[in-house]
Amino acid sequence: MISKLLIANRGEIACRVIRTARDMGIATVAVYSDADAKALHVRQADEAVHIGPSPATESYLVGEKIIAAARQTGAEAIHPGYGFLSENAAFARAVIDAGLIWVGPKPESIEAMGLKDAAKERMIAANVPVTPGYLGEDQSVERLQAEADTIGYPVLIKAVAGGGGKGMRKVDDPANFEADLQSCKREAKASFGNDEVLLEKWITSPRHIEVQVFGDSHGNVVHLFERDCSLQRRHQKVIEEAPAPGMDEETREAICAAAVRAAKAVDYEGAGTIEFIADASEGLRADRVFFMEMNTRLQVEHPVTEEITGVDLVEWQLRVASGEPIPLKQEELSINGWAIEARLYAEDPAKGFLPSTGRLEMFCVDDGYARIETGVEEGSEISPFYDPMIAKVVTRGEDRQDAIYRLEDCLSELLVFPVKTNAPFLLRSLLSEQFIAAELDTGLIERNPQWAEAVDLSEAATSQAALSMLNRGVDDQNSSLKGFRMNAPNRSKVAMMFGEQVKIGDADQPFDGLLQLDDGDTVWLNQEGETFALRPFAARGTGTAHAHDGDIIAPMPGKVIAVDVAEGDSVTAGQRLLVLEAMKMEHALTAPFDGVVAELSASEGAQVQVEALLARVEQVEG
Repeated sequence: MISKLLIANRGEIACRVIRTARDMGIATVAVYSDADAKALHVRQADEAVHIGPSPATESYLVGEKIIAAARQTGAEAIHPGYGFLSENAAFARAVIDAGLIWVGPKPESIEAMGLKDAAKERMIAANVPVTPGYLGEDQSVERLQAEADTIGYPVLIKAVAGGGGKGMRKVDDPANFEADLQSCKREAKASFGNDEVLLEKWITSPRHIEVQVFGDSHGNVVHLFERDCSLQRRHQKVIEEAPAPGMDEETREAICAAAVRAAKAVDYEGAGTIEFIADASEGLRADRVFFMEMNTRLQVEHPVTEEITGVDLVEWQLRVASGEPIPLKQEELSINGWAIEARLYAEDPAKGFLPSTGRLEMFCVDDGYARIETGVEEGSEISPFYDPMIAKVVTRGEDRQDAIYRLEDCLSELLVFPVKTNAPFLLRSLLSEQFIAAELDTGLIERNPQWAEAVDLSEAATSQAALSMLNRGVDDQNSSLKGFRMNAPNRSKVAMMFGEQVKIGDADQPFDGLLQLDDGDTVWLNQEGETFALRPFAARGTGTAHAHDGDIIAPMPGKVIAVDVAEGDSVTAGQRLLVLEAMKMEHALTAPFDGVVAELSASEGAQVQVEALLARVEQVEG
């Protein structure tokens, strides 16, 4: 068994591998760039080695530095995680040539599945069903156009060396084929250094179904059933689940057997995924499921397979890389329950899913009924240099509905601030009628742009925050607006800061449908997945003050109904200076300290706007 392991990755997958290695008694070595010097995976590992500047091209993608770090620390093996160098056959070969153990498939297997056209030819030879299309060497525009016309539109152009959604174009109209082809080839050349393409028939109701496979050096290959990854945005997976809804045993047996044949065709060792596209226009059927590609590594969504099978796939990787056989035979594997994973990203859906970076002032997620895979913690920095994933939130239930409800609960209670996340978008997707009914296809998100709309702070949320502040005794003269009304009960309103705005919360109308956390300074609220932070409005001119805290500011729009002082008057700390009426309540503004009214801008009867300067008190030197 491996005794010391270097993880050639970062973030949540590095932490994930470290966890299993520790459980197995294997020492771990982390590598890190400048941006990750204080990262969670660095502190969790037994040792850590700096490998360069923040850009991945100067650190995590430099194989020589990673191998040098392994030699420096005496690590016997390298686990690549996913992304970065995980599917780089040249790096895998360099690791092996350096006398180290590569925790992954043989370089030849990676190369065999690396080019989509060659991989599809292998699959045809192995009797694995493939999507109708064109794989020819003739890459002329004329030949490709003719083949597309023969296949029939819509047709999909795919870069043979592509991945991650890059180098792909759907063509609906033959008149647009040449322009889309050239665009696809340019992108493929820039991304992969190879502009060759293949053509596939576009499936009109596509489901993305993939099968987890595992091989060892003893000739054994098993599958660990399927996952459904149909909920995608621009070819990027958003929510994954296992097993696939609507999958009958006949179709499952056929697709999983095809996956095993595919893995055996390339003499596969370790964890891998065979990805299929299913024409679900008439439900899932064995004769309408086609091979797309193979990912020769551990997948981001591997936890859902672990949750339904009870298998630790990282442990299997380490055992198989050490020369052991697969721990379980096919007949010993079974599906137990249902699991769903949501990818929580630092991005703003309402702004085109632009990445959101910065420090996590608040990061609170309940792992009581969810599995949280993350590489960050409260206080961590979300860097602009890498993938913006904050965490993978995974729930398991006895059935699909149970797993959905558990994931809903978790997303409705997480708190992340001030970094924006896609949590509201995830909740809307998860709770949509289509997802609940398992009416899935890869275009579902694209057809529902409203799921990405911003969540606005509601009156109910401000009421909840107001009640929380009153319950912990926020100073009345700072924040609460209390007053007596004829023929009506007393009302309690609280002025709060919401970013640069002042919000008024009616504490007499609390709403218990929101998660809240009160840390004594800030009330944090989760509303429909969005995190809001509200703080007591400490008007300048209230509370303990310093030499420059004498500005008396309107905490909200209102009417000045009383002015008790004049410019030049001496005042004492706590003395009432004026009264503001807002929302039918009176709010007294007082002197922050002993001093003199140096300026008075307010007059009785005047209407003032929020944060208007009403008066200024200066301390008297003496």
